[in-house]
Amino acid sequence: MKYIVNHSNNPYYNIALEAYAFRELTGEDELFILWINEPSIIIGRNQNAIEEINKEYTDEHGIHIARRLSGGGAVYHDLNNLNYTIISNKTEGSFDFKTFSKPVIDTLADLGVEAKFTGRNDLEIDGKKFCGNAQAYYKGRMMHHGCLLFDVDMTVLGNALKVSKDKIESKGIKSVRARVTNILSELPKPMTVDEFSQAILAQMKKEYPDMTEYVLSDEDKAKIQKSCDEQFSTWEWNFGTSPKYTLTRSVRYPAGKIETFIDAEASIIKGIRIFGDFFGVRPVFEIEDLLIGTRYEYKDILAKLQTIDTSQYFSGMTREEIAKAIVA
Repeated sequence: MKYIVNHSNNPYYNIALEAYAFRELTGEDELFILWINEPSIIIGRNQNAIEEINKEYTDEHGIHIARRLSGGGAVYHDLNNLNYTIISNKTEGSFDFKTFSKPVIDTLADLGVEAKFTGRNDLEIDGKKFCGNAQAYYKGRMMHHGCLLFDVDMTVLGNALKVSKDKIESKGIKSVRARVTNILSELPKPMTVDEFSQAILAQMKKEYPDMTEYVLSDEDKAKIQKSCDEQFSTWEWNFGTSPKYTLTRSVRYPAGKIETFIDAEASIIKGIRIFGDFFGVRPVFEIEDLLIGTRYEYKDILAKLQTIDTSQYFSGMTREEIAKAIVA
């Protein structure tokens, strides 16, 4: 295990750093990164940015919108929120969120706070969420990252994120603020986010006594900056070009939400985009390409889905559920 020291607060650079460590530093079996972003909304790979944010509010307050490589839902970051990344070759593609969350749980235990892993991918203290996790998979390599609410401005969080009604109702709660907490407010003794960051790094060194620092070379930094400039900070990556949708459908299952926008002509699918907070190890555009030219009928869509392994795109969902999410 090696760790990378990162002092950047630029969300686009930090996502580019993650992506570089994940896809390019394959000679390192395991990597650990801690990072803090300026005020930002980080959306999942499969989400529709416009549907997830209060655009007027984020524009007015200069809040960045950035898209990560992993699935899952949108999260709010600011300078009092700590993010961690664990990259490992020692996986077989399974979405083992609990194991990768252990360093955080152990750190909090040492600080006198009992935290638990719950649901699909959350960490909670006394039933209140303080961390969401997400993962991505690439050529046998897993990237796990978590967003830790340390002392985040909850007012801004609530105003910046638009939580869809179906998502709130499916979890039986009234609002975002009612179900989250800051770590700082749960600690027996106050500390800064930087001190908490050091505590997590110390815990990692305890669990991995041979862990050393990976120092980014000038070449590494140049490549990271290039992908930041040319991909992760671009409008094309973070928002994309939307086609003229004529049909919209949204369905939530225990394994996540699927939202489809379809342009159909003579009941034939001419254009389709799929968004949501589901998890998968392959890009969903491959499903979109598969369904172009298909009749907008349940049996036809299901027949196409039966030609591929849909679990690679929609973890925890059946082909029938996916087809029903696209057409009633």
